[in-house]
Amino acid sequence: MTEINDISESGRAPAAIDIPDLSMVVLVGASGCGKSTFARRFFRPTEILSSDFFRAMVADDELDQSATPDAFEALHFVARKRLRAGRLTVIDATNTQPMARRPLVAIARETHVIPVAIVLNVPERVCRDRNARRADRQVPPHAIAMQSRQLRDSLRALRKEGFRHVFILSDREIDDLREIRREPLWNDRRGDHGPFDLIGDVHGCGDEMDELLAALGYVPGEDGVPRHPAGRKAVFLGDLVDRGPRVAHVLETAMAMVEAGSAMAVPGNHDVKLVRALRGKNVQVRHGLQTTLDDLAARTPEFRDRVARFLDGLPSHYMLDGGALVAAHAGLREEFQGRGSGAVREFALYGETTGETDEFGLPVRTNWAAEYRGPATVVYGHTPVPRPEWLNRTLNIDTGCVFGGSLTALRWPERELVSVPARAVYAEPARPFLVEAEAVLSAQQREDELLDIDDVSGTRRVETGLQRTVTLRAENTAAALEVMSRFAADPRWLVYLPPTMSPSQTSRAPGLLENPAEAFDYFRKEGVAEVMCQEKHMGSRAVVVVCRDEDAAARRFGVRGDGIGIIYTRTGRRFFDDRALEGEALSIVRDAMTASGFWERMDTDWAVLDCELMPWSAKAQELIRSQYASVGAAARASLGEAADALRRAEARGAGVDALRARTEERLGAAEAYIASYNRYVWPVNSVDDLRLAPFHILATAGAVHTSRDHRWHMEQIDAIRAGGERLLYATGRRVVNLADAESEAAAVAWWEEMTGAGGEGMVVKPMDFVARGTRGIVQPAVKCRGREYLRLIYGPEYTAPENLERLRARGLGAKRSLALREFALGVEGLERFVAGEPLRRVHECVFGVLALESEPVDPRL
Repeated sequence: MTEINDISESGRAPAAIDIPDLSMVVLVGASGCGKSTFARRFFRPTEILSSDFFRAMVADDELDQSATPDAFEALHFVARKRLRAGRLTVIDATNTQPMARRPLVAIARETHVIPVAIVLNVPERVCRDRNARRADRQVPPHAIAMQSRQLRDSLRALRKEGFRHVFILSDREIDDLREIRREPLWNDRRGDHGPFDLIGDVHGCGDEMDELLAALGYVPGEDGVPRHPAGRKAVFLGDLVDRGPRVAHVLETAMAMVEAGSAMAVPGNHDVKLVRALRGKNVQVRHGLQTTLDDLAARTPEFRDRVARFLDGLPSHYMLDGGALVAAHAGLREEFQGRGSGAVREFALYGETTGETDEFGLPVRTNWAAEYRGPATVVYGHTPVPRPEWLNRTLNIDTGCVFGGSLTALRWPERELVSVPARAVYAEPARPFLVEAEAVLSAQQREDELLDIDDVSGTRRVETGLQRTVTLRAENTAAALEVMSRFAADPRWLVYLPPTMSPSQTSRAPGLLENPAEAFDYFRKEGVAEVMCQEKHMGSRAVVVVCRDEDAAARRFGVRGDGIGIIYTRTGRRFFDDRALEGEALSIVRDAMTASGFWERMDTDWAVLDCELMPWSAKAQELIRSQYASVGAAARASLGEAADALRRAEARGAGVDALRARTEERLGAAEAYIASYNRYVWPVNSVDDLRLAPFHILATAGAVHTSRDHRWHMEQIDAIRAGGERLLYATGRRVVNLADAESEAAAVAWWEEMTGAGGEGMVVKPMDFVARGTRGIVQPAVKCRGREYLRLIYGPEYTAPENLERLRARGLGAKRSLALREFALGVEGLERFVAGEPLRRVHECVFGVLALESEPVDPRL
């Protein structure tokens, strides 16, 4: 076996050959040489794309040569799909002609994978003999002779065609081969989980590098090589050389650390240029290269040769920590990560430019990070910035030390920045970068000012921590987009939407549709030991975002000139058209939080609260007036007239007593219906006509509080109310031990008392905010509404025995599934927001809740 340019001394093939584990493997050989058998020996069936198979796919006949163009078009299409997905792909075809191999090499380059040729160099007579013994299909002998001749002509041209690895196997060597090993690319260090300290462009600033390594905890060993006592690794992000005063020291340290295993490095464009200069290439001595050459001139030729070999051997980038982290000098788009090609290396070294130059004569760079949507975090340098800023899971940590800025490192996975200031201005930048920046909006917030419809539309699969994948259908995301497009609120406030809530299992108790006993039974069967029952208020679900001041609103939410927060509905609309009323309400909440010491206690300057706002929103009140009230009034009027007529008829001796009694019963139901809706509406002329009942502290700076139980949440609400009770309304509650019948009975009695006095009912929650039962996540809350309140939902006469029996057939499966999916999305959105992820990632969850709301579920549940 021979690998071109790497011929073994013995001429004998080893028992194994090595190929990159992400590559296109092109088998080359005449018909009858055993390509398909060879492929089945060493590769999975799904990895093999056979020309015969594709001919059969398009023409039902493997030998139909007229189908060859269509067959290869299909084969090339599938090859592209596999390679883009990062799957090794084997091309099983003769591939003896350059014109057949050319499109395959082009596909490998297009998908940034390494093309590998494995040539089965079997004598022509052996191929003819094997072909003659085939019972199923035979190739004409003249075709085999032509393919063998083409093969011989191609052997020395394969490298020039673009194949990075070429293995030529004789007939005997094919039999002796035992294994094809798959080697990770040099840039594939996904198995290395660090932790890491990524260091920005050093540019010869040796003193600052030493100071930064010390600040990161690296200590020189007996050999003088810095190592971290906890086993951390430094990752140098390139441009070790040029402009600074101690280039040789920087190189010496970096090389020693890499050799000792305490560091890794990728090359920068200045490093690559230095290699060309050291090897005698004609390069322009600019941008600080002369400083480097002068410093290295004082060292030995052996040292300079070692530097050239070290820098030239560095991979373009690294994939680290299971693929969660990418280190590259100038950054890297998602489709380049973990791949090897000239285009990948070019981007990693130089980034992407428009071909234009700016007023300073420098290339205009495209903002690839603004378009980045990959799951991996990309940490890079190359272009100096005054301070590192996260943008779409990317971070530039070149803070221009050589230009008088600082030398910066990112600690991973902690995501902590460590910087040391430059000791001097060693070079003047061509483009000033240490300018006073407006310290209000971050790079991510500036980017989030304009959201992309493609980030939320179409069929989507949202990964959540609670329910794995939540699938959103395209028609539902379209409905969500329609709702979102009507928002009066700035979408940057909208970081959470609450889930729908399922009612309890239908009760069989006389005259009741819902009862707490069924809710207790549900949680008990799920293994929940303790629940909290909370008064269900006669209002509308409200999310309250409140900040300590407008500066905090700008810093965290990127919203300026829109007050200290917002109060919005569960569909994301502002509650109040009257912005002054909203502002006053938010100020009252903020002042109560300030007076209670909330900001200091929670170490935050903002909070997201889940609340109930009373009375019902203006839209709901209008619905009551226009629909419920008109139905109730019409029913009362018509039934009243009928009852009067029947009484007169009965007085005259007509036998209508049963009909009269039934009509009076219906009239009583109509009166009760009117009384029900009257409890939920009242005029709002000032903030003092409002009641706000918070029940969850959803999130604050650095924390999503779903790990806290409901007892903690209510205690925090009590503490806020102690700072000021104006507007803030207390939520009644009871804790129930589900193993204690008396505890349950007391809660049921409390529910009966509340609903008998006209209250809506109560909500039963597992004590843990997120509770897991026998089948996964359990319902976060189950509502139990009172008999009279349900008249608003099901109509005045729903308690009639025949109606109640029909309603008891209602199904809850769809509603409960919906509630769990929306709950998972809501929590996921909060966690993404608190983690500082891009708003598009947060809105993926917010849109998801809205999308699910358009699913066909009985709205009365």
